[in-house]
Amino acid sequence: MRAILFTSALGLFTALSACGDTTGEQVAFGAGAGAIGSALLGGHLLTGAAVGTAANLIYCKESPGGC
Repeated sequence: MRAILFTSALGLFTALSACGDTTGEQVAFGAGAGAIGSALLGGHLLTGAAVGTAANLIYCKESPGGC
């Protein structure tokens, strides 16, 4: 069961990590993906949102063609 949740969260992160044309959109999508993934895995929502935000911002700044 835990593997299914992990796979679902990973799919969610992949689907939402490359979204957002502006910095505000990137923050919102990253925070949403992180919080939902954290909820699926039973983690702390605020921590998940912070990690998702940072990951999405870094990804979009490092590879602008991927966003």
